[in-house]
Amino acid sequence: MMLPDARAKRDAFLASIGSSSLIMGILNVTPDSFFDGGQFLAVGDAIDHVRCMIADGCDIIDIGAESTRPGAKPIDEAEEIARLDQVLAVVTTFDVPMSIDTTKAAVAARALSHGVILVNDVWGLQKDPRMADVVAEAEAAVAIMHNRAEKDENLDIIGDVRSFFERSLAIATHAGIPKHRIILDVGIGFAKTSRQNREVIRRLGELKDYGLPLMVGASRKRFLGSLTGDGIEGTLFGTLAASLAAVAAGAAIVRVHDVAEHAAALRVFQAIRDK
Repeated sequence: MMLPDARAKRDAFLASIGSSSLIMGILNVTPDSFFDGGQFLAVGDAIDHVRCMIADGCDIIDIGAESTRPGAKPIDEAEEIARLDQVLAVVTTFDVPMSIDTTKAAVAARALSHGVILVNDVWGLQKDPRMADVVAEAEAAVAIMHNRAEKDENLDIIGDVRSFFERSLAIATHAGIPKHRIILDVGIGFAKTSRQNREVIRRLGELKDYGLPLMVGASRKRFLGSLTGDGIEGTLFGTLAASLAAVAAGAAIVRVHDVAEHAAALRVFQAIRDK
């Protein structure tokens, strides 16, 4: 069961969804992540970056210790836990809640024991058969992300997202994860063509009938480079545009590397939209 302090953070975070667009800051304690790999391997650097993201206005921080970029070398759960332990021991004492980005149930369990309140699974509870039970037993929230083994340019991408979510939600229900603790992520950049990434963001509103918060993580993804006109991959400009387009289409949460810039852009966007 979740400790009282973590439960309070979980409930406050879940209650805040929908009141305004929320920002999930990204911390990668990896040597090989696609954008910031190697920058925060040292424990002190990682903790300092968390403090900076909190000061910049993030609502939750997602911490990952294994790169999910295409072609990244897999690591075992012991190495993943070793990268996380010292960082989590400190940052879970901060006021802002923490999320764990992992596909391994053992890693999720270890992070939850530190006080993490959300499991962000890029395989949507479908890779590790123990993951849903770990989430349920810890009373954690979960972000279920759409994924595929490989790209298929002829795919009806929204249809595929729906089929995937339905399988994941059935797993969650069977494990006893309550609906109000589930977030859906369309998986931008995961086994999707550039066109499919754009289409998923544009058609995000078609997924509102699930009645669950939608999260979009387009931050610094490679497909943005072909859209900015300069060919530069993963630009901040393209990221901000994609994040704002996602919020306009119905995203409740954006998962980003650049917290300060997104906080400022969302303040302007929300001021214009709300009045």
